[in-house]
Amino acid sequence: MKIFVRERRRSDKGQQRPRYRVVGVQGGDLKIYAKRIRKCELAELAEHTGAEIIYLARGEDEAEGVKPKG
Repeated sequence: MKIFVRERRRSDKGQQRPRYRVVGVQGGDLKIYAKRIRKCELAELAEHTGAEIIYLARGEDEAEGVKPKG
């Protein structure tokens, strides 16, 4: 099983807010109801389900804090 996540756009280190957003889950029977999740929560989910966490790269515009067009 794989859990695909990406770092949130408006998330900075040191903030007391969840930093990752779950994009999708492949395989298994896992339902995630939270829109945003902390790294320690992801690690615990992966440990208990045997899933691999895949961190997706952010787009070039998002990396610089520029909102994508469209």
